[in-house]
Amino acid sequence: MKMKLGLLYGGKSAEHQVSLQTALAVIGALDRSKFEIYPIYITEQGQWVKGERLEGPVKDVQSLRLTEQTKAISPLSLGRSVAAASEEEDSIDVVFPLLHGPNGEDGTVQGMLELLNIPYVGNGVLASAAGMDKVMMKNIFEQAGLPQAKYVWFIRSEWEKDREAAFAKVEEALGYPCFVKPANLGSSVGISKCKTREELEAAFAEAFQFDRKIIIEENITGREIELGVLGNDEPKCSVVGEVAPKKEFYDYKAKYIDGDTAMIIPAEVSDLEYEMICDYAIRAFKALDGAGLTRADFFLTADSRVYINEVNTMPGFTPYSMFPLLWQHTGVAYPELIERLVNLAIERYEEKQQIKYTM
Repeated sequence: MKMKLGLLYGGKSAEHQVSLQTALAVIGALDRSKFEIYPIYITEQGQWVKGERLEGPVKDVQSLRLTEQTKAISPLSLGRSVAAASEEEDSIDVVFPLLHGPNGEDGTVQGMLELLNIPYVGNGVLASAAGMDKVMMKNIFEQAGLPQAKYVWFIRSEWEKDREAAFAKVEEALGYPCFVKPANLGSSVGISKCKTREELEAAFAEAFQFDRKIIIEENITGREIELGVLGNDEPKCSVVGEVAPKKEFYDYKAKYIDGDTAMIIPAEVSDLEYEMICDYAIRAFKALDGAGLTRADFFLTADSRVYINEVNTMPGFTPYSMFPLLWQHTGVAYPELIERLVNLAIERYEEKQQIKYTM
């Protein structure tokens, strides 16, 4: 019997378009002899739209917007469909959230699915929320003893109250160059590299357009190394890959628009370096109480020091994405990777059903 898989994509986020690209790639890779696919689209305004079962491939991203032939639904209706005893045509067995950024990758949707008792792919509320907020993530990594770049952070009201003090703190604690980032966004949206006070001032203004909290990190000179983690309680690591941008750093345009970067898989690292990277990735995964998958990003210096940069709790599945490519080179093809993630979701769901809620 085929599994009824609901693909949840779009979202009220600056990464809406990235999510659509991810959904298109996943739909193209799913084994239709094993899965029935139901699209669930969240518009830029936050409206939920559920489409009919997909009978064939989707031709382009625009077709995923589901604005003409479908009507809005309440997210709560997903819970009723899953809980129904009858074999409804549109019932769903597992939800696969393909959402990036706030209002999707940050634990909000995961919390709703938990309340509805629906199995879903990927990380739970805690890991998603902490993994989305770069400040909280780095605080947790610090507690776990993981080496990372020095950082400071600000909320918008603090900066607006005394901008000069904020800039001076960055210069004293980190110096130049440094990186300014929105705390709760991915895909390199709103990130700036700053070499001067003038650039720092512009970067603050840019980053605060996307979040009320920003983080500023010291520059680490080293190779950008990434690794995939797959599993629940016993996670495994993929081979490592290297991002070699032709620009100064791996920004949104290089990632998703012009492909102006090179991905080297597998990356050339020593056995000792790989062991260290893998150890840090699993420690980070467990520190966040991860489930399903993460992509862990590192800096590797010329003298073999490893610094964890961040983890992504819902890495993209676009044709340009590192995570599926890492596992492909590890021996797990894209369709098999998706199946494993769905199976891990069911495994975690069934484990949670053993929890007692009464005395």
